[in-house]
Amino acid sequence: MTKRKIAYWVIPPEADAEFVAHMENVLETYARPYDPAQPVICMDEQPVQLVKETRQPIPGTKAHARRVDYEYERNGTASIFMFCEPLAAWRQATARPRRTKSDWAREVAALLDGRYADCERVTLVCDNLNTHTPGAFYEVFLPEEARGYVRRIEFCYTPKHGSWLNIAENELSSMTRQCLRNRRMGELEELCEEIHAWSVDVTDAQRGVDWQMKIDDARGKLKSVYPKILM
Repeated sequence: MTKRKIAYWVIPPEADAEFVAHMENVLETYARPYDPAQPVICMDEQPVQLVKETRQPIPGTKAHARRVDYEYERNGTASIFMFCEPLAAWRQATARPRRTKSDWAREVAALLDGRYADCERVTLVCDNLNTHTPGAFYEVFLPEEARGYVRRIEFCYTPKHGSWLNIAENELSSMTRQCLRNRRMGELEELCEEIHAWSVDVTDAQRGVDWQMKIDDARGKLKSVYPKILM
């Protein structure tokens, strides 16, 4: 029997008005001109396994490559939070032990108090996980403070099965290939240091993201996701 390869892909739904509505909202958001008073920020998350070495690796030489023992020790998990501002060529990767509502709210609040402290409002593009909600702030901060954060955020949710619309997902993919692949990191502190260094290097070296797909492109190329209107 011949084995056939399987290509895993995000298959969009057909004739789904909710998908279309969220997709066009994201595309319209990306089409806005750069506004430093209300920047567009994208965020996504990624779980990772913390893995320790059981034996000291042998450094590489001219005669042989670096040698790492095949055995390893699992040391729990962590969650990476990726934020990026496409038109400003900026990204930030941090990590926490968990990915709860409070973790997410604290990460967003840190940005609002830090890099975006002078912005009255930001637009946040993210998926519609149950942790990415205005209510998350009220589980962490006093009502007055929580309301202050929520008032400054315009939420823009990507549609279900439409994660490819989130630029932060692309940044996570790049970071995984360039920073994490084929490496073992056993401690949260080490992971934080490495992904922070990657964020700084890529931000310093890379231009902003030039998002090409517009609403008109989607209406022409993704006709199957639009409901058929009988006139």
